Amino acid sequence: MNIFRLAGDMTHLASILVLLLKIHTIKSCAGVSLKTQELYFLVFATRYLDLFTHFISLYNTTMKLIYLGSAFSIIWYIRHHKLDWRSYDKDQDTFPRSYLILLSFALAVFVHEKLTFKEVHTLLEPFAIC
Repeated sequence: MNIFRLAGDMTHLASILVLLLKIHTIKSCAGVSLKTQELYFLVFATRYLDLFTHFISLYNTTMKLIYLGSAFSIIWYIRHHKLDWRSYDKDQDTFPRSYLILLSFALAVFVHEKLTFKEVHTLLEPFAIC
């Protein structure tokens, strides 16, 4: 395994765990953007469409499931947790994500090697993070 990939994955995982721990321990999601977290989930969901069709390794599959699950759990905490959703300030979360999603889709459709579903969804990834 590539040591740089492992270091990047562990750093990313640590940042997710720190965010989840912060939200859970102080019972507040103040300062966390729901729209950004939804974009992260969209990126992971489109990037990992091959999760159950193309097996690479147990490590790879496990990390994909962890990223999807953690992104979903952050969104759930912000939207539905009985104590945390009250601290979310919708008025401060004003990022116009629909423009970014449309731009990503347009670029993916027009800039590609060959027009296949798998390639177009892979091209959406870099543009879906704000």
